[in-house]
Amino acid sequence: MSAGYGLSVRWSLEGAAGGAEQSLREYVVGTSMARFAVREGLAFKTWRMRAGQWFDGIYVWDSRDARDVFAESFAAEAAESPVSRLIGSPPLWIESFEVVAIVEGPEGFREGAGPGE
Repeated sequence: MSAGYGLSVRWSLEGAAGGAEQSLREYVVGTSMARFAVREGLAFKTWRMRAGQWFDGIYVWDSRDARDVFAESFAAEAAESPVSRLIGSPPLWIESFEVVAIVEGPEGFREGAGPGE
């Protein structure tokens, strides 16, 4: 039995406008976190970034159906998504995957903004 149903969406930051990384941080913390905190079927979402290289969202869903419905809907609008507009290009890929296992360490999961390097 799978621990969840994953989805990864990745954009390239190569060639993105100056300030894109800070705009992404502000968008995630100011808007996107609240939207996904109440998303039915979503177990958790992580936003990751390697400045100047890539930005992505990693989603883990409770069911395959919830993941697939979201993935299909997102793919249809990906090029016009807020992140695509901030970066200036659509995602490089949208891919589904199996989450084999999840473990929460002694420090627990944290919610909120990262270091913003």
